[in-house]
Parts: sequence; C-alpha cells; structure tokens
Amino acid sequence: MKKLILSAAIFLGSLSSFAQATTATKTEETTQNTQTTQAVEEKYTEIQAADIPEAVKSALKKAFPTAILDKAFINEKKEYKLQVTVGEKVGALYSDAAGKWITKQS
Repeated sequence: MKKLILSAAIFLGSLSSFAQATTATKTEETTQNTQTTQAVEEKYTEIQAADIPEAVKSALKKAFPTAILDKAFINEKKEYKLQVTVGEKVGALYSDAAGKWITKQS
C-alpha cells in the first residue's frame, strides 16, 4: 500500500512540474514574437513621386522595367518604400537614397 501511495504522489508531482515548464515556454515564445514584430515596424511618411531621388527611380526602371509606381514613402533613415504593381502583382520594394535595394522582413 505504501508503494502505491508513493508512486501516485511521484506521478502527480511530475505532471505538475511538466505543466509549469510548458506554460513558461509558451510565455517566452509569445514575448519573443511580440518583440520581433515591434522591431520590424517602422514609420514611413508618404511622399510624392517627384520627391524620389533619381538614383531610386533609375534602379526601379532597371530592375523592373514594367513596374508602375503606386505610392512612395520615406522613413527617418532616408530609406524609401515603393508600392509598385508589376503585371497582376502588387508589392513593396525598399531602397536607400543611392538606389541600392534593401531586404526587409514584414
């Protein structure tokens, strides 16, 4: 009888510690995901197409000759976000002021 009670106590104790470890891991993952999302968000201000540097315009024409510029934005780092349409696809391209393409994760 002692062995049965001792076995039950050990079993219940191990379940309790496993549940606490799983909850802590999920909380850490949620915190990490939230931090990653906050790091990606940047403030862009809409600008006119005439305000885009010539280097950026020529880089766009060279890389995507059939692209149609829908909107243009700029951030504090002088990085440009270009919303373009190429054929049926709509997307965003990122460039610095010199016309070099920047890879951004959204």
